[in-house]
Amino acid sequence: MSTSATYTEAAGVVADLVTRIDDDRWDAPGLGVWDVRALVGHTSRAMVTVLTYVERPAASEQITSPEDYYALMSSATGEGVDQSAVAERGRQAGTALGDAPATAFRDLVDRVVARLADADPDALIETIAGGMRLDAYLPTRTVELVVHGSDIARATGLDVAFPTTALTDSAAVLARTGVVLGHGPALLDALTGRAPLPPGFTVV
Repeated sequence: MSTSATYTEAAGVVADLVTRIDDDRWDAPGLGVWDVRALVGHTSRAMVTVLTYVERPAASEQITSPEDYYALMSSATGEGVDQSAVAERGRQAGTALGDAPATAFRDLVDRVVARLADADPDALIETIAGGMRLDAYLPTRTVELVVHGSDIARATGLDVAFPTTALTDSAAVLARTGVVLGHGPALLDALTGRAPLPPGFTVV
């Protein structure tokens, strides 16, 4: 399955999940400082960024893989990603979904699916981290959809089931990111039951 197909399939799953959120749950706790609306807003950026970047050609390829993107973003400030900025973007994205957030979310998914239908997967796009191929960027958005779609399900008490391909690809990207960041031995120990990961361990 192409990276585009895997991504759009995951986006559809999250859109279906969001349509099942009860009206009285949007202001409920979502994740960290976010309420459910802000969490869904942050997740919607998995479509917004694709729609933005695909119209922004890059002059050169600076990042060649999804794991290099995540590794670069993780060390962007010297102390990891600027979480306060991420939190604020999530709140703004939640507000931007308006009075019918589920409908607005579905509209974003429909727009990105239509745009990717005629997009060149080898196109160089300018991302927040630098120039990279569309085909290399999309798996990072699949990760965001799978991870935050699961967050939305936990916050709302709803069930969600992602396709095996999206789960496999997301897990592989995050594992490779861990290796790039120097955590390969720790990941292998954890995955084979030899030693637990440290509390709060993350690769993003």
